[in-house]
Amino acid sequence: MATTAILSALAQEQQGLIEQLHGARRVQRAGRDYWQGHLRGQSVVLALSRIGKVAAATTTTTLIEAFAVQRVVFTGVAGGLGDDVHVGDLVVATGFVQHDMDASPLFPRFEIPLYGRAGFGCDADLSALLAEACRISLASPRVDVPVRAPRLHQGLIASGDQFVSTARSAALIRSALRGAGMEPLALEMEGAAVAQVCHDYGIPFAAVRTISDRSDEDSPTDFQHFVTHVASQHARAIIGQLMHLLPGA
Repeated sequence: MATTAILSALAQEQQGLIEQLHGARRVQRAGRDYWQGHLRGQSVVLALSRIGKVAAATTTTTLIEAFAVQRVVFTGVAGGLGDDVHVGDLVVATGFVQHDMDASPLFPRFEIPLYGRAGFGCDADLSALLAEACRISLASPRVDVPVRAPRLHQGLIASGDQFVSTARSAALIRSALRGAGMEPLALEMEGAAVAQVCHDYGIPFAAVRTISDRSDEDSPTDFQHFVTHVASQHARAIIGQLMHLLPGA
């Protein structure tokens, strides 16, 4: 049976999954805890990515090298950036770009040196299963979002080592990426690094982000609320559905 790595950005998201893990066994490597076991009949390894691209890359590499995972799935929160992306919505990534990558003039802005490309796509088949898990979860809501019914989006997500908390900063990032022909739906801090590591190893990768804020001045307050009351519940529901949809379930 293939082993799936489930990366969570935050401890609140991971805890609910650990509680559902059968035959849980904790392994410590590089100062991190990895939880092995079975979730809804699937072999899994749970891990916290930690915050930022370097930390996420280290965690992902360890999952592949030390635990021989055959696919990686990421859940977390993000700031909304697209016009129709609102608080409470879900975004399943089709690909990732680093919005703070700039090796110009040696390379075009956003292009990753020596790769000849600005970003990395997610695995189409795994992403389709993850999107279906999101649809099923949204059809049977377990999360109270008091503004509007959450929607599912699919598209580009931008990562950077920066918590974007002003509308001006978000607008500048979006404008620069648009100028390079890219239309990001959300901002976060880890996904592009995970996507690059998975590309290097040839490992399928998919990611979903719950929109916790609009990458503006309200972000710190919105972020803390969603981590506690929304993101963790979404993660449990979506991952639970995904386990049923994966091969071998």
